[in-house]
Amino acid sequence: MHVSLFRFRIMHRNHLTRRRRVLALPWLLACPAAIVQAAAPTAPVLTVTGARLGPPAQAGRMAFDLGALQQLGQRKIVSATPWYSSTSEFSGPLLRDVLKASGAAASADGNGRLRCTALNDYRVEIPLDDVYRFDVVVAHLFNGKPMSVREKGPLFVIYPFDEQPQLRTTTYFSRCIWQLKRIEWV
Repeated sequence: MHVSLFRFRIMHRNHLTRRRRVLALPWLLACPAAIVQAAAPTAPVLTVTGARLGPPAQAGRMAFDLGALQQLGQRKIVSATPWYSSTSEFSGPLLRDVLKASGAAASADGNGRLRCTALNDYRVEIPLDDVYRFDVVVAHLFNGKPMSVREKGPLFVIYPFDEQPQLRTTTYFSRCIWQLKRIEWV
């Protein structure tokens, strides 16, 4: 008798566990992924630093998550590049708009440079003059889709090579940086 009572309890407990899973399934299917993602805290994808930054930057530092970058005006560049076999579309805010949102002056005298660092600590320097002279984009979309780290994302600094053919030189190609994580105004 003792053994059969033990079996009954185990069977009953397994039945309740299975039943709870079945009852939870419709709720999980009905819950939109956007709500689940909105509840999760978002991590910064880009940090901008520099002594020339004012408010809203605090202590010369401003962090952006992907949502904050998406709220800035978006620009598309359709261009052939040395990194892809066909013409590609890159979308994201202009680099000058990212600087402005970081507390930089609305325009710059062209003096200075931006030291851009990738996830693997690779660095390039972009003259500040480029930012105000050309429509340099901090792309977060590649052909309309978010870029994973494997696909050179989440952020890629890209120049408008097809719109301004004079940019199709190794100098400007070398200023493009993928997997961007930090911009330091030096």
